[in-house]
Amino acid sequence: MRDVTAPAGLRGRRVLVHVCGGIAVVKVPELLTALRRAGAEVRVTMSPGALAFLSPLTLQALAGHQVAVALLAAPPAGGADGAGHGMTHLTLAAWAECQLVVPATADMCARLALGLADEIVGATALACPAPLVVAPAMEAAMWRHPATRAHVAQLAARGAVIVEPVAGRLASGREDVGRLAPVDALLAQVARTLAAAPAPAASESEPGAAAPTLAGTCVVVTSGGTREPVDPVRFLGNRSSGRMGVALAQAALRRGAAVVLVTAAPPPPSAPGLRVVEVATAEEMLAAVRRDLPAAGLVLMAAAVADWRVAEPAADKLRRRGRRRLRLELVPTADVLQQVMRERPPGCVVVGFAAETGDLEPAARAKRRAKGVDLLVANRVVGPQSAMGGEQASALIVDARGVRREVAFGPKAEVAEAVLDEAVRLVARAAGA
Repeated sequence: MRDVTAPAGLRGRRVLVHVCGGIAVVKVPELLTALRRAGAEVRVTMSPGALAFLSPLTLQALAGHQVAVALLAAPPAGGADGAGHGMTHLTLAAWAECQLVVPATADMCARLALGLADEIVGATALACPAPLVVAPAMEAAMWRHPATRAHVAQLAARGAVIVEPVAGRLASGREDVGRLAPVDALLAQVARTLAAAPAPAASESEPGAAAPTLAGTCVVVTSGGTREPVDPVRFLGNRSSGRMGVALAQAALRRGAAVVLVTAAPPPPSAPGLRVVEVATAEEMLAAVRRDLPAAGLVLMAAAVADWRVAEPAADKLRRRGRRRLRLELVPTADVLQQVMRERPPGCVVVGFAAETGDLEPAARAKRRAKGVDLLVANRVVGPQSAMGGEQASALIVDARGVRREVAFGPKAEVAEAVLDEAVRLVARAAGA
């Protein structure tokens, strides 16, 4: 078992680990060991499927407490005080500060999304108000199936944090996306989720409990690749999927913000605190951002805005009809980021994004200076770690003081959390000023 670097912020925190029945369950012992080394208190539930892979006794030894495998049984030692009802799921639900489902199989994603509660994992998750972190792992075809995507999207819309699977060797022997995220990434996400969780209600919170880090802040996020029309059926566009913008919006929601997502990509499911504005062109995106800019405290410009548009789009479909060439006159589009910088209200923090194919750091610093943004996030869009159109990315974050932070290649949800960590510091600084 390799050593895992544990993030700060786990000592003394109560983490409930829901273990499910997939081959990636072999990583759970490493995860439990790392959580306890970081100082977390750990309790474990096991689904019926998980029992086919691991013995409860094994996980009990690693967690240091009895493992829950049934709904109606004596509650595990160390549960909520005064729970005399004998219903294990309620005891654990009251105890947890954060829940982690690992490995979240396609079946468990469906069960959680539908609220099924006929076994210990589903019942405890349904009864538990603590933040939910879901780490899927399954075969690539199952991960990409519309049913699984819908269930995962439904969970995310309800506030669950999805730690997306990564590419690697799967149980079938194929190399593809579906492998459980590394233990380091799971620990980091649990720590971030605990740090960002809203304070309990006044009757339950302890004195001095912290409020969400973006509570009361309006956050505007741009997302997706704009589409500039050539004729009624064709457009100039790019390969942006909009996933990074959605990940940023969900990360801001988890931190208590009211979020406006201006997107040129298919919109995510509705969620409390989220308003979606769908656009197509750069001009439409600029107009939409302008409407909410006066109230914004943070603007995250993650959209891939086209630099050029056709000067005079054809009113009717352009047909080939023997043509050997077609010439299009292109003119610059609106510079959305530049206009936002001109019109942003006092105290508003603006984060720009840059898709780069060359040397990342000089390009990031040059664009940050040219645009004047508070933070510039540069993504590589060529090679095996390209951020464009995929589910993973790496990033280089630079600020006005020349401080740089590198974010390793991984799920876009993790990159989004790193960007929000940096942006929230600037928002707090601006509020203090």
